[in-house]
This record gives sequence, C-alpha cells and structure tokens, in this order.
Amino acid sequence: MSTPAVAARPHRVAVLVLDGLIPFELGIPARILGGARDAYGERLYSVRTCAAVPGRIRTDADFTVNIEHGPEELATADTVVVPASHELGPVFEEGRLTAPLERAFSAIRPGTRMVSICTGSYVLAAAGLLDGRPATTHWKNVEHFQRLFPRVRVNADVLFVDDGDVLTSAGVASGIDLCLHLVRRDHGAAVANDVARGTVVPPHRDGGQAQYVRRPVPDTQLASTSAARAWALERLEQPLTLRELAERSSMSVRTFTRRFRDETGVSPGQWLVRQRVERARQLLESSELPVDRVAREAGFGTSASMRMHLQAVLGVSPTAYRRTFRTDE
Repeated sequence: MSTPAVAARPHRVAVLVLDGLIPFELGIPARILGGARDAYGERLYSVRTCAAVPGRIRTDADFTVNIEHGPEELATADTVVVPASHELGPVFEEGRLTAPLERAFSAIRPGTRMVSICTGSYVLAAAGLLDGRPATTHWKNVEHFQRLFPRVRVNADVLFVDDGDVLTSAGVASGIDLCLHLVRRDHGAAVANDVARGTVVPPHRDGGQAQYVRRPVPDTQLASTSAARAWALERLEQPLTLRELAERSSMSVRTFTRRFRDETGVSPGQWLVRQRVERARQLLESSELPVDRVAREAGFGTSASMRMHLQAVLGVSPTAYRRTFRTDE
C-alpha cells in the first residue's frame, strides 16, 4: 500500500468578499475546504478571507462583517473564491470591474484557480475570465447575466461548471457542491466524503444535475422514486433495468421516467452511471481489487466500459485515478 505524502504546505485559498455579501455563501469555502484533512489530520487548505478594501462589509442580513485582510492575500493564493453579493453595483460599472476590484485582481498570479459561487460569476465575467468559456450562475440571473456578458457560454441548467482553472456554480447550496467537487478533484472521494459527513450534506451531487428541479420534495399524494433509488444503490453491481426500477415504484416505465427526472433532474440512466462512477472511485481509492473486479463491483461489467465512463467524467483512466488517490486504510 502507498503511504500518503505530507504536503509541504496547505493549498492557499483566498475568499474575496464584496459589499452586499450573502453570509451563507461566505461561510461555504471555510466550512468545506477548511474542513478537509489529510491522513494525519493536517489541514489540506488554508482559507483566508479578504476584501478589495478591508474593513466593514455590508451583508444582505441585519449585520455587517469586519474583514481584516486586503488584496495582498490574493497575491499568494492558489485558488481564489468569489462568493455571492445581492448588490451588483459595488461589483462593476457598465460591465467592468470597479477600480478597487481591478486593483485587487491585478494582484492575482497567472495560473491561479478562479472559483465563483452564485452571482460571484459576475465578478469573473467582468474581469474577462469567462469570455468564450462555459459558466453558470443562479438561474434567476441567467438572462441578465447573458445580456451583460454575451461572450460567456452560459449553461443555465447545471449546479456547477468545471472548466479546469475556472469554475462557477449556481446559487446557494450549489456552492457546497462545487467546493466538495474541488476537494474530490484535488484529494479524492474519500476525503470529500469525510468533509460531507462532518457537514451533514450529501457527499456528491454531480455538476450536470439540474439546478432547478420541478418537484424536489415529492407530493405526498404522489408515488416517489426514492425507494427505487435506495434499492438500486444496494445492487449497483447488478444489470439493473428501467423496467425493474419502475416496478419497485409500482409505476409504468413512462410514469417512472417522468417522475424520476422531476425528482432528480436527470434520467434514470444518467443517475445510475453517476452512482456507479462514485462506487468505482471509492473502490479504486480504498481497495486493492484489480481493475476488472472494480468494474464488476461498480456495475460496469467490463474494465473497458468503466474506463470509458471514468474518462468521460474524470478525464483520467482507472489506473491513473488509483495512482493519484490511493490511500492506506
């Protein structure tokens, strides 16, 4: 078994806050990234909060927050996170960053990973970082955002977009999903799952999931697909069919498919693939099972099928993923 290496220093994260900030989004990076630990209990991220002009910052609640650090924190950051603000005026003028924010952004080193939560995407777009790139924002702001920044390839239907060195999320809780995705991308599923358990949130909602689900809480007078999903999770290694899932919910295939998408935002087939990818990731990280056996245990049947799906989702082969994230029990 490989022994996890002790990092020379934690990954530095600077959280750049704006006037009119939304407190919930402000706390997400510190809670999720700040909660990630390595095998020795050491912090994997150092999270510092800063402002273009330090001092008292207004929120959309009945209190202010005092930000001690200024844009100097941006100069040493490996990742910069911009949470939401309910006021766009302090962010830009005529589609351009305000002078204080322009000065702050000039301190950011080339190659720094840039992340936005909710309307923080306006800041990245105004800085020109999203031109020609895919991005998302809160679904209520999509039309305004697209009019203001026509060069951005806006995807209105997803929780978050990972475009490598620039990542954007939709509103509120999707910021949690994106930060867990960063932990998973940087350190593997096991570390991300530990953070999720400590935060009492679902360990994984795929970025491609719809951000606005028509029936997130099933009508108590309508049958739900939740029992079928729970049943499937216990049998991912088996060749599950749509008809079997529908029968578990006492529905026709057509009704089940429609209800499933209403409740999860994705089709049953897409959901099964995502669950199997997560199972494969966990097995590759935590076991010494051969790749062929991992493929069977995760429900892909063959290593070639698993390799295709992992490459599509993670951009790496099973062997490369295991080499990166394999840890001792």
